[in-house]
Amino acid sequence: MPRFFCPAPLVTGLALSLPAGAARHVQVLRLQPCDVITLFNGEGGEFDATVTRMGRSDVEVEVGVHRAVEREASRAVHLLAGITANERMDWLVEKATELGVASITPLVAERSVLKLKGERAEKKLAHWQGVAVAAAEQCGRNRVPTVHPAVTLSEWLKKAPPGERWVLSLSEGTRPLSEMAGTDTVTVLSGPEGGLSPAEETAALAAGFAPVTLGPRVLRAETAPLAVLAVCA
Repeated sequence: MPRFFCPAPLVTGLALSLPAGAARHVQVLRLQPCDVITLFNGEGGEFDATVTRMGRSDVEVEVGVHRAVEREASRAVHLLAGITANERMDWLVEKATELGVASITPLVAERSVLKLKGERAEKKLAHWQGVAVAAAEQCGRNRVPTVHPAVTLSEWLKKAPPGERWVLSLSEGTRPLSEMAGTDTVTVLSGPEGGLSPAEETAALAAGFAPVTLGPRVLRAETAPLAVLAVCA
C-alpha cells in the first residue's frame, strides 16, 4: 500500500487535501477514488486513508483507521556527519533514514569539499529533509528524522545536548564498536572525505567523545556512519 508523509493533524473520519508533494505522488501513481493509501504525520502510528477526489493538482482523502505501529530502532542514534561531495550526502541521508537514524546534522568540517552558506545552504537542507521523508515513506518508518542546519564542530559543541558521544577515528587508542555498550541515546561524529582534521578530533575528544574504530579497513565517509547504524539498529 503506498505510504505518504502528511504533516498535519490526522483523525479518523477527517476529510483533507494532501500536501502538494504527496498529491503529486498520488497522481504519478495514477491512483483513483476509492483507492486506499497509508498516511503518517510523524506523531506516532499510521492511518489508512481512502482517496475521495482526484483534481488536476490536488487530491482529497478521508482518513480511516489508526494503527499504533512503530518501526524505530532500539537506540536513538544522532549523526553529526561530515558533508560529502556530489550525491553522496543524499545517499547517506537516505540510507541512514532506512537504518533508523534519529537525526542528522551535516557537519561543515575543515576537509569538507562542499561548503554551504546562505541560500544554497537553505536549499540543500530542504532537499536533504525531502530525501529523509521519501526514505521514511519507502521503508515503513512513521517518524521522519530531522535534518538539522549544517554547522561547524565548534558551533555544535557550543549548543551540544547531553548524552553519550562517539567519534569514528583511525587513531591509536580507539575501542572497537562491538565493545561500546552505549546508552539509549548516542551522538556519532564522523568526518567527510579525508576525515576530521587533527584539531577537530582533539576538540571532540576534549568534549567527551569516545574514539571508536570500525575495524582495520578504511570506510568511505558515507559508509562509516551507516555501519554504526547497522550495528545499533
